[in-house]
Amino acid sequence: MIYKKIKSAIMLYLIPVIVLLEFTIAVKVRAQSQMPVSTAGKFESKERNAVIDTLVKKVNDYYVFPEVAQKMADVIRQRQKHHDYDTVTSREVFAKMLTVDLQAISKDGHLGVDYSAAPVTDEDPGAPPEEVVNQFKKTWALSNFNFKKVEHLDGNVGLLQLDSFFPADWIKDLAAGSMQFLANSDAIIIDLRRNHGFAPDGVLLMESYFFNDAVHLTDNHNRDASTVNQVWTMPTVPGPKLPKVDLYILVSKDCFSASEDFTYNLQSQGRAKVIGEVTGGGAHGTKPYKIGTYFTASIPFAYEVNTVTHTDWEGKGVQPDVKVPADQALLTAQIMAIRTQIKRFAADTERVAKLQKIAEQKQKELDALKPKIN
Repeated sequence: MIYKKIKSAIMLYLIPVIVLLEFTIAVKVRAQSQMPVSTAGKFESKERNAVIDTLVKKVNDYYVFPEVAQKMADVIRQRQKHHDYDTVTSREVFAKMLTVDLQAISKDGHLGVDYSAAPVTDEDPGAPPEEVVNQFKKTWALSNFNFKKVEHLDGNVGLLQLDSFFPADWIKDLAAGSMQFLANSDAIIIDLRRNHGFAPDGVLLMESYFFNDAVHLTDNHNRDASTVNQVWTMPTVPGPKLPKVDLYILVSKDCFSASEDFTYNLQSQGRAKVIGEVTGGGAHGTKPYKIGTYFTASIPFAYEVNTVTHTDWEGKGVQPDVKVPADQALLTAQIMAIRTQIKRFAADTERVAKLQKIAEQKQKELDALKPKIN
């Protein structure tokens, strides 16, 4: 989520639109949480059918894959014909039912219908007020924009725990400082296990530290705008680039969207090894569409095609190179990093001896985390 359009000279991406919408949704959700219980009237068939009609049209018009959109529309219409929705008297329950029906066909975690206790005023949310943006930025600055940890581990392994990707302009100084701290490491571990995503240009900034030259990562296909835009890494970044350092990324089943984007791109380019669990599988750019007085539909309108894999991670998740439970991922990666160094510095017997001792200790710690087999 981002609260304003971020300018990036090299980024032919849909960041301004996606970010603005995601930020506005967040603001509205926060506002709705403070509203009284809805005083709307009874939920009757006329309203229910109108919501279905609008939803079907919006899905067919905008969903990223037209053939999947038609299948979803057919299922919704079939359920409507069979009177499956007729007994629903709660708008909130109705929204959940529609979401389940849509996702049963699409397997798309970004797609869904949301109920609002207050009337939905506008499909196009527009830019949030500057004071709201500034307050949001100040609030998250108190949490260091979720740069949770930068640490030097045994074995000359650097660790960066990053729990969100905020706008590049907001985090550029933190990113530069973190990379400067990590610059002398033989290997770096990026811990994204608690990262649910956020800002695409923050992802691009962090990816760019690990490539020397500009690299074409993906093509973004936007059905709504009928465009295809290329996404390249940034040729220059604040602080040092680390294009040759061994890189390991920790993931969990909770990783979603932007954190998967970062991981998938670095893995597909052969730049990083991924350790942990299969991720959530949310790759599509999404925005809200008004489908009723009290309803919006979050409809994915854009998808990415990776230049190496020629696909994305939607519905599948990012597949780790080494699958382990999330709580074992850090030690697993550290041991892998150290063992790589042992091979690399084989001629330096004193250094290898120290590294072997560290690896043995970390292996004991890892074994202690594994469940005991009786």
